[in-house]
Amino acid sequence: MFFRRTRLKTHAAKGTARHAAHRTVGRVAEGLDARLPASEGGQLLRKAFPNHWSFLLGELALYSLIVLIVTGVYLTLFFKPELREVVYDGSYTPLRGVRMSQAFDSTLNISFDIRGGLLIRQLHHWAAIFFVAAIGAHLLRIFFTGAFRRPREANWTIGVTLFLLALAEGFAGYSLPDDLLSGTGMRIAQGIMLSIPVVGTYVSMFAFGAEFPGEDMITRLYAVHILLLPGLLIGLVTIHLILVFYLKHTQWAGPGRTNRNAVGKPFFPQFVTSSSGLFCIVAGVLTALSAIAQINPVWAYGPYRPELVSTGSQPDWYVGFLEGALRLVPPWETNIAGHTLMWNVLLPAVVLPALLFAVLYAYPFCEARMTGDRREHHLCDRPRDRPVRTGLGVAAVVFYGVLLLAGGNDVVAYTFRISVNALTWVLQAALIVLPVVAFMVTKRLCLALQDAERERQAKGAETGYVRQTVEGGYEQVRTGPRHDAR
Repeated sequence: MFFRRTRLKTHAAKGTARHAAHRTVGRVAEGLDARLPASEGGQLLRKAFPNHWSFLLGELALYSLIVLIVTGVYLTLFFKPELREVVYDGSYTPLRGVRMSQAFDSTLNISFDIRGGLLIRQLHHWAAIFFVAAIGAHLLRIFFTGAFRRPREANWTIGVTLFLLALAEGFAGYSLPDDLLSGTGMRIAQGIMLSIPVVGTYVSMFAFGAEFPGEDMITRLYAVHILLLPGLLIGLVTIHLILVFYLKHTQWAGPGRTNRNAVGKPFFPQFVTSSSGLFCIVAGVLTALSAIAQINPVWAYGPYRPELVSTGSQPDWYVGFLEGALRLVPPWETNIAGHTLMWNVLLPAVVLPALLFAVLYAYPFCEARMTGDRREHHLCDRPRDRPVRTGLGVAAVVFYGVLLLAGGNDVVAYTFRISVNALTWVLQAALIVLPVVAFMVTKRLCLALQDAERERQAKGAETGYVRQTVEGGYEQVRTGPRHDAR
């Protein structure tokens, strides 16, 4: 009897404590809801995210951006963005006694004298390359699946702007060390500025502060690299994520999936857990890559000298298409009223990029106007179901690939022992012919896949066949998706 009363008292005490805890939690929730949109937060925690792997491309870009920011903050503690000349006396023996800018001197100091500096510098560089690649792949996924259509035109515009800012940020960071390779890139950039009619000289003088190489370019580029562009990137990424939460996620068509719902795992805890694991994987892979794969060894190039050019110099892949365009356009020039228009620089380095991004910005609106489809779309298209759009996308990728290959035509010619002039002629023809061929082949392939599906729906799919055995009898063999061939 004593034990029974004790148990009853214990259960009563537990119940009282449980009710008290519930009341405390309720008061806290009411207090938060009075000051913050806590009640709406529950709906955000239950927001569904698709499970398909292709939706992870945007997350890869986000997590590589986080790695970029963290490593960039560390590097700013030691980098000195000045072109004032000093005499190197650091740990790298081959360059001791060589005059160089403070920017290059501090880069060597980070690489050889700061504990973990080389790892962090390479991690920053690898993360930058991965960041641009992830944004590009994410944009391709959105384009080929039609996820840019109403009501996501604004998010597409933000994504294209992020891609443009990522290219500019990568080039700015690539140019800061003031080594011979990056200096060659800066010389090319100055030539591009000079090719702009009428105002080209003023633009160059404003950027460099004087005649090339000037004394202010690195300082100004550093401010742009660590303040202006990162601020714009972070702000636009924040707006992009807010719109992703506000608008329903696109999803692949399937049973139970319509334009009115979103099927997937909830934001918390499933999506948060898996996404956190993905961040750890991205950070781990980039760190391992930085530890075992050398990138941008500036000490091998040496400090920049205006009278020198780095042999076999190649930019990072994301600006390689500009290098290729510069190499493929013939040396066209026009003299007008004493002014020289350098078409061989203006067309590939100014007009082509401007036209490219203008097409990217305008495409969602052009497609809606040409097709007359202004409905809201929350289901992804299969690329085969939109043959024209898919063909245009593949043609653009082929066009970019030819330009990227042309950016290293000298290295390719030297490696395969062929004439660089002959290779350039072949690439000039390929730049015109291959995108057209790619469009036609891709369109026909999409139509053929559609025809094959319609035929399968009309006639059905073979699920088995009858064969004669050695003994002269007959047996049925099932080969359908749920049967093993025997």
